[in-house]
Amino acid sequence: MNLFNNAPNFSFTRLYAHIVEEGETFTVRVRMLNHLKRGESAYGEEIAATFEMASLMVGSLASRFSIPQNCISMKIVMNHFKDGTLH
Repeated sequence: MNLFNNAPNFSFTRLYAHIVEEGETFTVRVRMLNHLKRGESAYGEEIAATFEMASLMVGSLASRFSIPQNCISMKIVMNHFKDGTLH
C-alpha cells in the first residue's frame, strides 16, 4: 500500500479501517494514531480491485507499524456481502 510510503517517522498504536464496495472496486480508508502522543496521526485512502487486496492493504499497514490485532478496528460495507463467501 503506497498510502504511507512518505510518512514521517511516527509510531502508531491504533488503526481504524473502513472498506467500502463501490461498484467493481473497494475504497480503503484508514486512520492511524498514537494514543500516547496526540500529534502522531495519519490518514489516507486508496482503491483496491478486490476485497482480498483491500484487506491485505490493511494487514500490511498493521504489520509495518507493529499494530496488534486488538488495536485494529474495521468497518466493512458491501453491496452483496454474501457474494464470494462460504456459507
